This record gives sequence, C-alpha cells and structure tokens, in this order.
Amino acid sequence: MAKIKKTIRRINIKADLCNGCRLCEIMCSAAHSTPKYGTINPARARIQIIRDPLKDIWLPVFAGEYTPAECSGRLNYEIDNKSYGECAFCRAVCPSRGRFVEPDSGLPLGCDMCQSDPELETPACVEWCMRDVLTYEEREVEVEEEDVKLDEMKIGLEALANRYGMDEIKDAVARMSQKA
Repeated sequence: MAKIKKTIRRINIKADLCNGCRLCEIMCSAAHSTPKYGTINPARARIQIIRDPLKDIWLPVFAGEYTPAECSGRLNYEIDNKSYGECAFCRAVCPSRGRFVEPDSGLPLGCDMCQSDPELETPACVEWCMRDVLTYEEREVEVEEEDVKLDEMKIGLEALANRYGMDEIKDAVARMSQKA
C-alpha cells in the first residue's frame, strides 16, 4: 500500500471554560444554511452543547461518523465532581438519539470543519467562540491509502440506501434524470 499525506484538521475543546452560551451552535447552523447565514436553526448545527445547568455542566460535542446501530454502553463518568453519561462524549450519529440529524430529511449531519467554504480559515464555531473554549489545529500525517474515509456525499448516500433501500434510490435517480 502506498502512503499518502493527509491533512488532519481538529477542533480542541476546553470544556471547563464553556458557559453554555451556544453561540457555536448558532454560527454553525447559520454557516451551513442556504443561503449562507440566511437562517439560524441550532437543530441543524454540527456542534451541540450537552447541558445540565443545575449541575453546571456544559459540554460541546461535534458530529462524528454515522453508525446504523446503537451502542450498548451506558456508563457514567465522574470528572471534577460532575457526572457525565457516556452518550455525552459520543460523537456518532446513531438511531438511539436525535442528535446530529437533519430535522427535515433525517439524514446524518457531519462536522466538515467548514471546509466546504473556502473563504473561512477556521470553522465558524471556533471563530465565534468568545471564551476560547474551541481552538483549531491542522497537521499533516502519512497514512495508508486505504485508511482514507468516505467523503460526505458517500456517507449521505449510504444512509439513504440503508433507510430506503438501493432499489428505491435507483428509481428516484432514474426519475430525476428523466426530468433533466
């Protein structure tokens, strides 16, 4: 296998600085709306704040990979005298919760680090975070060619195929191509 260079983009989270303002959610949903900054709907954000104000818990979590199955883990973690459920740390888009799912279509949402928008140097959530909870870093690593993940379109198509079946997808594409 050949090795290729891949740029790793990462958003670091300093959870102890988060006060739950949710500005990251607002700006993420606005940056991904059509037209850009045309609407604000935090349900469409690729970052969400896990919150329990009575326990002073504010935890930013980013959308991760889609998984068609629920996990079996339901552990609790104690950090700085605050209790967190295992699902709070999980970034997966799964059937056991409605987090990181497009409200209208039910398709999974994935954090693209605002790379679909060439004019942004850093993701919108990082740029607008007033308390420096979120920081952005890029680095290059060498990976095996087969380790490159599916792109966003393929993940969306796979989710549609799992939900409706390949025959239904093929029929819909055939009808759409006849209209064009």
